[in-house]
Amino acid sequence: MDTKTRIGIIGGNGWIGGAVARAVVGAQLLPPGNLTLSCRSAPPGWLPDAHWTHDNQALIDRSDVVILSVRPQDWSGIQASAPGRLVISVMAGVTIADIASRLGTSRVVRCLPNAAAEVGKSYTPWTASAQATGEDRATVRQLFATVGSEDEVATEAEIDYMTGLSGTGPAYPALLAAAMMRDAMAHGLPPQVARRAVVALLVGTGRLFEKNDEDPEKTVAAFLEYRGVTAAAIEAMQASGFETAVSAGLAAALRKSLDLGAAT
Repeated sequence: MDTKTRIGIIGGNGWIGGAVARAVVGAQLLPPGNLTLSCRSAPPGWLPDAHWTHDNQALIDRSDVVILSVRPQDWSGIQASAPGRLVISVMAGVTIADIASRLGTSRVVRCLPNAAAEVGKSYTPWTASAQATGEDRATVRQLFATVGSEDEVATEAEIDYMTGLSGTGPAYPALLAAAMMRDAMAHGLPPQVARRAVVALLVGTGRLFEKNDEDPEKTVAAFLEYRGVTAAAIEAMQASGFETAVSAGLAAALRKSLDLGAAT
């Protein structure tokens, strides 16, 4: 992708669309004037040098690459045509075949960034149609490297599963954090102390895994082998069905992802 590439983001004022737009400009991948962003309301104050529009077809007409950053339930309302364009969708559940048929292009990519794109720490799995070129794939890698890390996966089934895994962003760690904070406060810790302790624990763990490329299963095994306080906690959580609850949650997320696609 060169600096003349024009990118349009349908839903450019949304969470993911906005994060990608800011990151692309911040990384100096493209100047803001090469971006066209659509939104439903008045243009926001950020990226004033980008082109803002309410007309999705006008956005497509002035773009080489189109990013669909809308909710799956809003997909049916997108009436536009994008022949010959590379179309990148961040919608959960909506298939490559559906996007290709609706927009009239065979070059389609499905990807799943998450909310951590806002701080450059998203993980984005993606898969491409057979007609997507090597240059298209390089474009996808460049774009999503600006908001974190990315991997191409082989099938849409993997994307559907990853929707409920990495696509959820901070939701599951936040669920764990909230439970730990409630327990800490129940044992008399002030809320601000409980929050700092738990947030530091999660942030520190993430950085250790990132730095050392450590296998989480080996980390758990090492604490169990030590037979200390942490081992007692881990064994109690496992006995209470921790892993079963996680599997049930991911299964429910997968079903929801497939339901969203079927409903469009």
